[in-house]
Amino acid sequence: MTDWGSMKRIGIVVKDQEKALEKASELEGWLKAKGIEVLCRKNIPAPITSRHGLVENIPKADADLSCVVILGGDGTFLSAIRWVQDTGIPVLGINLGAFGFLTETPVDRLFPVMETVVNDHFSTEERILLDAKVFRYGEQVACQTVLNDVVVNKEALARIAHILTYVDDDYLTTFKADGLVVATPTGSTAYSLSAGGPIIHPSLKTIILTPICPFTLINRPLILPDTVTIKIKIEDRDSNLFVSFDGQVGLSITHEDTIVIDKAPHTIHVIRTAGQSYYDMLKAKLRWSGR
Repeated sequence: MTDWGSMKRIGIVVKDQEKALEKASELEGWLKAKGIEVLCRKNIPAPITSRHGLVENIPKADADLSCVVILGGDGTFLSAIRWVQDTGIPVLGINLGAFGFLTETPVDRLFPVMETVVNDHFSTEERILLDAKVFRYGEQVACQTVLNDVVVNKEALARIAHILTYVDDDYLTTFKADGLVVATPTGSTAYSLSAGGPIIHPSLKTIILTPICPFTLINRPLILPDTVTIKIKIEDRDSNLFVSFDGQVGLSITHEDTIVIDKAPHTIHVIRTAGQSYYDMLKAKLRWSGR
């Protein structure tokens, strides 16, 4: 049982899609009937890409929200995390998308799960985030916090990339690959998994480096402690490369840029209720079979 106190005000972040908006309206009515104030926020994706700079002033959720319920898919969840930021507000993802590793709760369990949440019968699981900064000629041109990953990869028709990677200022290797994914354990089931990376339990405190289509088989995924600082540069022969943050926003980069990635000073708290198992979710999403 949590110590968040009684639910007085709940935020809803909803995908801008008819089915999701209808479900959000139904949930809002259900909560208000219980005397709970509701703040509803429609999530309209607005990808931001730039060739020059990316330092945003993102609005922050009201700190007095007891929790935030996210109705949509993983993209909506990631957008909502950008809104929650460092408030410490616990979040619950309701899957209205096709897959949904982050939005773990199926929509048909929305109201039974919400019944336990409004009665404070839930726990939270802490997830680490990463802070990523891009420096150009010593000046910071991008600053983002991610739940899933930072990805350096090719734009259209680019050749193989040469990605110089340092760990705590020690040169590690130059990945010759289509790109590189720097992921959290939460992000281990996103792009990193597609690129051949390992599945890491989301409560662990690690950072994963996963090369995308490496030129040689000796470039393998690497799991590091979350206490390290990772620096990434590309060689001057490379062009048309892009760095993206949680697939939400991105920036074109050149050999003049240095990407610095650290664990963020704050974490995200994901709501878990009785009967919810990460392993059951994993088996269902990956369609693992067995007796």
